[in-house]
Amino acid sequence: MSRPSVVPAPDVLKTCCATLYASDWVRLLLGESLHPGGLGLTDHLAKVIGLRHGQRVLDVACGRGISAIHLAQTLGCSVVGVDYSPPNVASARRTAAERGVSDRVHFLAGDAERLPVEAHAFDAVIAECAFCTFPDKAAAAGEFARVLRPGGRLGFVDLLRSGPLPAELGSLAAWVACIGDARPLEEYLALLEDAGLRIDLVERHDHVLAELVEMARARLLTVKVAARLTTIPLANVDWADVRPMLRSAAAAVADGRLGYALIAATLPESVQG
Repeated sequence: MSRPSVVPAPDVLKTCCATLYASDWVRLLLGESLHPGGLGLTDHLAKVIGLRHGQRVLDVACGRGISAIHLAQTLGCSVVGVDYSPPNVASARRTAAERGVSDRVHFLAGDAERLPVEAHAFDAVIAECAFCTFPDKAAAAGEFARVLRPGGRLGFVDLLRSGPLPAELGSLAAWVACIGDARPLEEYLALLEDAGLRIDLVERHDHVLAELVEMARARLLTVKVAARLTTIPLANVDWADVRPMLRSAAAAVADGRLGYALIAATLPESVQG
């Protein structure tokens, strides 16, 4: 499957994303943290939303749990990570045990559009380079608000789109790489506000996206890495799409059609579930 003429069905998209981000393919191409800015941007996000020792944090689409474990280790937060991929959850649990934080970090398999946690249970919710992959973004935004306690904070970083994108960024490979369904900043803000959240801060971090894309392109040019990547099967994603997708992504970042932003929001104290 290379360039679908229609938007992928939600279940297909979720399964493809889960399969890709649970694979060694992504770790080889993007590194451990799997999102632009890495743990440095995670630390900045935590500071912006005021994370403190002992707070209960939900990491939505947590992947292999790198950020969740990091926040438990560095800030002493109690973190629950939710991911659509059971292999990611299993990997995250192993890593938490290896790093001695299983008492502070717990991982669950679940859908961001129907989070398997109680209402008003968290002081903060984070989502890193994930919101743009959710087929029903309004439902996910509603879930962010549902699980936050009144006065709780939301922080996420994600891809932005400004204007039309080239055909290569409409492939299924681009969809599961978070690019295909990136939305304009104004649309993200509207979705959060419609869910009852108050926007506190927006920051642009386009440079970290440019750095990640260039790193991925450089790794593809490394013979050893490229040879290893071609041996890892990618269900429903055509390997031949990856190089042109990254080339087009780099051009789109350079001319401002793709960007990266941090958004912080609060669930007002007056909101009751």
